[in-house]
Amino acid sequence: MNSTTAKPKYTISGGSSYPLGATVKPDGINFSLFSERATQVELLLFEHHDAVEPFQIVSFDPNAHRTFHFWHVFVEGLPAGTHYAYRVNGPTDASQGDRFDSEKVLLDPYAKGNNKTLWNRGKACVPGDNMAASMRCVAIDTDNYDWEGDRPLGRPINESIIYELHVGGFTRSPSSGVKHPGTFAGLREKIPYLQALGITAVELLPIFEFDSTDVLRTVNGQELHNYWGYSTMSYFAPHPTYCVNPETGDHVREFRDLVKALHRAGIEVILDVVFNHTDEGNHQGPTFSFRGIDNRTYYYLVPGNRQYYYDYTGCGNTFNCNHPIGEKLILDCLRYWVKEMHVDGFRFDEGSVLSRGEDGTPLEHPPAIWAIELDEDLAHTKVIAEAWDAAGLYQIGYFPGYRWAEWNGKYRDAIRRFVKGDPGLVGEVASRLAGSADLYQWRGHSPVNSVNFIVAHDGFTLYDLVAYNNKHNEANGEGNNDGINENLSWNCGAEGPTDDRWIEDLRRRQLKNFATILLVSQGTPMLVMGDEVGRTQNGNNNAYCQDNELSWFDWKQVEENQDLLRFWQIAMGRRRHFKELVRSRYFTGAVNNRGVADITWHGTELGQPGWDDPQSRSLAFTLGGFGDDPDVHVMLNMYWDSLSFALPSIPGRQWHRSVDTALPSPQDITPLGKEIPITDSRYLLTARSVVILDAKPV
Repeated sequence: MNSTTAKPKYTISGGSSYPLGATVKPDGINFSLFSERATQVELLLFEHHDAVEPFQIVSFDPNAHRTFHFWHVFVEGLPAGTHYAYRVNGPTDASQGDRFDSEKVLLDPYAKGNNKTLWNRGKACVPGDNMAASMRCVAIDTDNYDWEGDRPLGRPINESIIYELHVGGFTRSPSSGVKHPGTFAGLREKIPYLQALGITAVELLPIFEFDSTDVLRTVNGQELHNYWGYSTMSYFAPHPTYCVNPETGDHVREFRDLVKALHRAGIEVILDVVFNHTDEGNHQGPTFSFRGIDNRTYYYLVPGNRQYYYDYTGCGNTFNCNHPIGEKLILDCLRYWVKEMHVDGFRFDEGSVLSRGEDGTPLEHPPAIWAIELDEDLAHTKVIAEAWDAAGLYQIGYFPGYRWAEWNGKYRDAIRRFVKGDPGLVGEVASRLAGSADLYQWRGHSPVNSVNFIVAHDGFTLYDLVAYNNKHNEANGEGNNDGINENLSWNCGAEGPTDDRWIEDLRRRQLKNFATILLVSQGTPMLVMGDEVGRTQNGNNNAYCQDNELSWFDWKQVEENQDLLRFWQIAMGRRRHFKELVRSRYFTGAVNNRGVADITWHGTELGQPGWDDPQSRSLAFTLGGFGDDPDVHVMLNMYWDSLSFALPSIPGRQWHRSVDTALPSPQDITPLGKEIPITDSRYLLTARSVVILDAKPV
């Protein structure tokens, strides 16, 4: 063993190659690191998170501390909470893909917590010593926690309502009034709000560690940083900025406290995970972990000139997901977050990257995806794919695997176009409302494979979708050239803020139209934080760098837009109540004891949906209830004038209105049991409105 000149504080022994990472034992800590091409590994031990120099350096003897390509050591008596890092030496020919630097301080890929107190990204982008400007890992005892009987909730995905949420942005505004804004603890304080809203799961934008310190650019005197977090630095470590006390290694405890509290409230936790690339970027990016440990193993490199990276992600590099070591890290990571952190599911950013083989070619049976699909530890975990990547691979409807749900981008586009008034879409809209059988049923899949959404974190907010025709991304400092140009939006007659009461009323009606359509569609609905209260980003459709009021949840809107909030709350309550809205199988034509089929399509006249009408902007359908559930009739008028719809007659039943988005609050939606009787055989729908009727015994 080599060490600093001072007498070593701790003695070492051979240690074990498994498990990878820092494993706290009663009598010390085992460290294990994979590197196939390394020739020397050093473990640096630090007294504190901000200690510049290590108190002890452990140099691994390849003959005693290496098993095949796993480097390992046991440090006897070393306590939990010790900070550490690595230095790794090996070949340095970048043209062959080797980027070892014996002076670079590196994070453990399996670290459970890290600190950036000394971190300087620029120092990691150039060769040489960065001891005084590097990150520190912390060894965390994951067994020292009382879960109080908690476990993943296991709610069927067809019964789920997902709420996409940014941990920092949800409570960082002073208007949140929480004790610890922008943290896991701050989110915990807002759980009663989430319960009252009626969602069943939060989908957290990336909470694995990312670099929120790097200044991307300065615009009008304001520094812009990575806000969303889609550039992972460390896959097992909660983001330290979301922790109250990361310096003391509380990362794991604080996240577990959040999960336990959400589960007590009946809310599942889904994590947005980014395995498609890392934050080390392209050949000019920083070296802080994978690149310095085993660049050729962890990344797709360009054949013939391996100093460059294949970029299927649009983010500078692509993680080698289907290399056995890359696949192992992904599986180990997912199992860790399920078994040790009790999360309920994952959404895979640019998930199609996981289907690419080691040469970048899409595989029919990609090992990583099928390993996740079939792993017994993940068998009851929700897995959701963003079924495309930045290199043009688009797999909506044919993403590998059986139980993978997909962000249904075709649902998003069809419903946006229909609600803004595009004609001739009723056939596709019907398919999307019925669970997109045209996309999924041919493979033996079901409506649960479709995650339905109108908006997500990237793009317009729901309010901006009805308030802007064009993106307004000037605040990002990229000349308004970033973000997509075609948003399938309609501003209702004015671009952005307006004093025109008619336009504002129409916008609110459109918001309620979107909400109603989303929540009567088969599949799993997802909304974004703030949709329910009209959150705006002033037309910015790519707020990845806006860690400020533009992106944050403004809690004053909860009071200002109580009518919208109430509408969403009651609409979500209806979805949970009616079984015909949360089917796990496609419609079959089954008929109930009243002679009503499970679904029947109409237009303004019964049985005439107008599939071939190129000008149609209206659609209706009847859902037959089985058991104690009532029959439900839904009418959609996206035409610019009122239309009269015929109502089906059901013996022994009378229609009662539960939703009419054209009416003012609180008449626009009624609580269960308060529906309004309808005696006519037709219903006049106001322009651009949605009506729902329930059939009750006479």
